Amino acid sequence: MTLNFETPEERLLQRKKVNILLFGLSGVGKTYAARALDPKTTLFIDGEAGTLALGKWPGHVLNIRSEAQRLGVHPWEMCRAIACILAGPDPQAGDGPYGQASYDKYVAGLGGIEKFKQFQTIFVDSCTVVSRWSFDWAKKQPESFSDKTGKLDTRGAYGLHGREMIEWATQLQHQPKNIIMSCILDEKLDDFSRKVYEPQIVGGMAGRELPGIFDIVLTLAKFPAGEETKDEEIPRWFVTQHGNKFGYPAKDRSDVLAEFEPPDLGSLISKIQNANM
Repeated sequence: MTLNFETPEERLLQRKKVNILLFGLSGVGKTYAARALDPKTTLFIDGEAGTLALGKWPGHVLNIRSEAQRLGVHPWEMCRAIACILAGPDPQAGDGPYGQASYDKYVAGLGGIEKFKQFQTIFVDSCTVVSRWSFDWAKKQPESFSDKTGKLDTRGAYGLHGREMIEWATQLQHQPKNIIMSCILDEKLDDFSRKVYEPQIVGGMAGRELPGIFDIVLTLAKFPAGEETKDEEIPRWFVTQHGNKFGYPAKDRSDVLAEFEPPDLGSLISKIQNANM
């Protein structure tokens, strides 16, 4: 067995897959931002039952809750199944939810990757709701109950939930399509009455580690006309850079984005993918 090295030319010729975690305060327009994506090649995965903001956007929608109810499974189990089908079986997962046996079961019940072949981008709305499903599922698992008392061990449930969320997001990270995951951002005051922003995600582990999984972390925010921007006609902007003066979570591993980008996800993905081409 020998090692295969990817040449710089081969790497630069490959189409870049873009993984985006999209933050924003409730009501700022995160779901609406999906309307800038090509409806022919985008799958909108609905967890919020909030497709009203999509308007007449003619793309495909997969409603996790209704599909889970139709098949008689927990919504979290449906989330895991979709991630496994998209990424394929993980040879290191053994008998877990992303292993070969689970993958075969998912494909037999839901269909394989061919069901998703027309899509280049998956928009998940939202991580906030998915985290609630994950925690609800975790609270019902045997390992979340005390061996001594038989009662729910909340710490055990949070630990299981955190591991499940990280494993799920990592599985989505390794699938071949662009992935955009929205998440509600909470605004709070710290001990010195300064504004701070935290992901609205159940459990500290998931909230801390999820941003590290994604290549691009954006915060969609409103700004007064002309403030911090060069275009007074655009009221909302993506904040893209870590350490911004507003304290918004942001990160750009592509190193091609401006500090503020117009709220057009399609153009933003194209900008990243076409860099250095």
